[in-house]
Amino acid sequence: MPELPEVETVRRTVERTLLGRRITDVEAVVDTIVFQGVPPEAIEEGVINHTVISVGRKGKFWWIELDGGPTLAIHLGMAGWVRELGQPSIRLREHGDAPMDDEDGRPRFLKLMLTSDDGRRIAMTDGRRLARIWLTNDAPSDPRIAQLGPDVLTDLPSVETLAAFLKGRKAPIKALLQDQTWISGIGNWIADEVLYHARIAPARLGNSLAHHEIDALHGAIRNVVRIAVDAGADSTKYPKDWLFHVRWGGGKGDEFHDGRSLIREQIGGRTTAWVPELQK
Repeated sequence: MPELPEVETVRRTVERTLLGRRITDVEAVVDTIVFQGVPPEAIEEGVINHTVISVGRKGKFWWIELDGGPTLAIHLGMAGWVRELGQPSIRLREHGDAPMDDEDGRPRFLKLMLTSDDGRRIAMTDGRRLARIWLTNDAPSDPRIAQLGPDVLTDLPSVETLAAFLKGRKAPIKALLQDQTWISGIGNWIADEVLYHARIAPARLGNSLAHHEIDALHGAIRNVVRIAVDAGADSTKYPKDWLFHVRWGGGKGDEFHDGRSLIREQIGGRTTAWVPELQK
């Protein structure tokens, strides 16, 4: 599932390709789920012949702001992806090894294609139809985005704010990290990675953490997110000691990480990978 590093990579791709360019062609493929019943014509008419003036993001939501027109808001869901056609792109784990284009060179599972006045094209695809695309007048005040907490990359709360939030929380720290109304952008694998590097067991209650553990947690959040973003969400560039490389696979996955037992279990309603020998 695309998490903040993947979404920020998408945002930067779109910004690099479309910022300051006029959209001369729009293709929205009929999909009543992804477009939530909005007809393709409405999307196309709202976007075409407008110039992209900014590409924003908060948490795992992102948007394209247009001059004199509505804002195109997007959530990538579980397997949605955006790439500039003709340029290299990373692949999500959910994509598997299948070709990204069909035999005619057209993006598979295409939902939206934007062409700029210099001929460059952005394609959004989603084989699972869990992405969402809609038009809004102002993305930051849109109800889906306004409810989000501070962005974990651009506006990470201080250690003191983190401590104050956790003080009265009797929920597993794994679940609290994924509370998007408090901090937006931390998903399942990032939460596991952060807790691994902070040496905190994922089932620990938020109010059980000592100040030195909260300080370690804060540092791990900042470092993991920044490293993943700087790598362009390319997991082959993540440090070799990261849990990311072995956390997947369920019962068929790795049983050890760096010589220590790796446990997978449900915590806070999510599959969680952790190393009990290190995380206390």
